[in-house]
Amino acid sequence: MSLKKLNTVLATAVVLFTLYLGSSFLLPLEASFPGLPNWPSGDSGFPVVKGSREVAMGLAMGILLVTGRRRALGWVLVMVAVAPFGDMVNVLAHHGSAAAAFGIHGLTSALIAVTGSLLLRETGEARTTQETTTPAPVARPA
Repeated sequence: MSLKKLNTVLATAVVLFTLYLGSSFLLPLEASFPGLPNWPSGDSGFPVVKGSREVAMGLAMGILLVTGRRRALGWVLVMVAVAPFGDMVNVLAHHGSAAAAFGIHGLTSALIAVTGSLLLRETGEARTTQETTTPAPVARPA
């Protein structure tokens, strides 16, 4: 499997999972907050804030994926990896399960960051190849 195909599969999985996760907080399903010992109540606004954040990130990544803006998608994925890292810190700061913090949120953050890094590597290699094969413009005397 080529690096481009692998990156596309990984990025698609990240986008779909992010949209699913966001939707699960916004739709009237029983939302869960992995790792937190005292889950916020449904009327606290926490599910709406978390769900809106996830859906917005998923839509942004999805648009970049669908429109073929692979380098921008790589940078956005690296940036988006901060959100599950923040969730991990939140779980640890509120004396939640360390296993859930590192096993769910930490691994998610790492997967998203690796996917973004792979996309940046792929697009960086393509840019370098394109620059070396494109001849420089020739200056014409006036």
